[in-house]
Amino acid sequence: MTGLLSRLAAIIGERNVLTDGASMTPYVNDWLGKYHGAAQAVVRPGSAAEVAAILAVCRETGTPIVPQGGNTSMSGGATPDASGSAVVLSLTRMNGIREIDPIGNTITVDAGVVLSHVHSAAKEVGRHFPLSLGAEGSCTIGGNLATNAGGVAVLRYGTMRELTLGLEVALPDGRIWDGLTALRKDNTGYALRDLFIGSEGTLGIITGAVLKLFPEPKARATALVAVRDAETALSLLAVVRDKCGDRLTAFEFMTDACINLVLRHVADARIPFGAIPPALVLVELSDTDDDAALNARLEDALVTASEAELALDATIAQDIAQARVFWRLREGISEALVREGKAAKHDISVPVARMAQFIAAADRAVAAISPGVRHVVFGHLGDGNLHYNLLRATDMSEADFTVLAPRLTRVVHDEAKACRGSISAEHGIGQLRVGDMPRYKAPIELELMAALKGLFDPAELLNPGKLLPLSEKQ
Repeated sequence: MTGLLSRLAAIIGERNVLTDGASMTPYVNDWLGKYHGAAQAVVRPGSAAEVAAILAVCRETGTPIVPQGGNTSMSGGATPDASGSAVVLSLTRMNGIREIDPIGNTITVDAGVVLSHVHSAAKEVGRHFPLSLGAEGSCTIGGNLATNAGGVAVLRYGTMRELTLGLEVALPDGRIWDGLTALRKDNTGYALRDLFIGSEGTLGIITGAVLKLFPEPKARATALVAVRDAETALSLLAVVRDKCGDRLTAFEFMTDACINLVLRHVADARIPFGAIPPALVLVELSDTDDDAALNARLEDALVTASEAELALDATIAQDIAQARVFWRLREGISEALVREGKAAKHDISVPVARMAQFIAAADRAVAAISPGVRHVVFGHLGDGNLHYNLLRATDMSEADFTVLAPRLTRVVHDEAKACRGSISAEHGIGQLRVGDMPRYKAPIELELMAALKGLFDPAELLNPGKLLPLSEKQ
């Protein structure tokens, strides 16, 4: 071992310093197979103190550190570059539930705890942690916090920022900030917690968190509603909100192109209608009330929507099994996209009221470049987050589409900006979108972000090349 690796081994034990290629492979490649890097080693600390000690050594030796949780990033945020100079710091050994407080409705966890384990721990005490993601069986709380994860329940509960009360963070200089407070009110200055949430591991490494819990929903009501378009879906959203209030947990939008794709590639997918409508909305309510009362409330909302000619057709799931069939349509879209071939994917957000405007404008802009490109548009319409994805035209080669994709991405993002939206709603910037930041963030925003980076990590050793472009000194 080199001097650096020997020092790291002295902190965490030699068996937790991985240096051979086979052992490091899962850590230096992203799960999508899109980003491939190299590293001096993968280090696996078991406590916040060990993380801090590793950071102190790396700062002294000028060694870049790439923090990593479940390695489920959609934007290459947890993959090192190809130089081999970095150390990957994996937090998966830090997987303890530190405390559960069902009276205060909080759970305190290590950063390496898998999201689904938090769900289970909360359920054991009759509580609910609402963050729900497709990767919940492998993504970790630290990664969820670093990217301010969203998911399907943001409409009711908010993103990870809204779900977090306190943090514990190892700083680049080797100190630990203990902000593990469970306070709902603390008006004593700057909200340091919010600087680290969404910072993608560029300011410090989150090692623990106090998360909010909620009463466990006793009842759910799920409906699939056929609509004409996104504009009609937004009107439907207003009706359901008026009738159901904060019981509205999910409001997911899917175009007919999405449904056709899922039915073609996902064997167990099916729709409850005779024909595929122009678009579908998946509506879910949850409450501590009983199922019958919640179903009646949802039915009342859908009757009102039908009378206003907002719903072409609608059906309410009669049991959990049918609700799962409805959700399979929504959850199968990503799987179907992978099987269909290369796609240009966009994770945008715009103000909810401007969602239909954005879709129409983006459709026109894309068609002006390549009329045959196929639009696969779906997402969390209720909170303004849309996955506006594009597939190559049927008569276009994948190579030609690869060349065309950057132009398509540029116009999609330009339309999102024109609607005062964002080019990343929940996937993070990582290395995928870092080059786009100067175009879509105001100079003063980039200046302030760079100033914060310089304050916390002046040597730019934490997750270099992610979120913010490297400064000239690099």
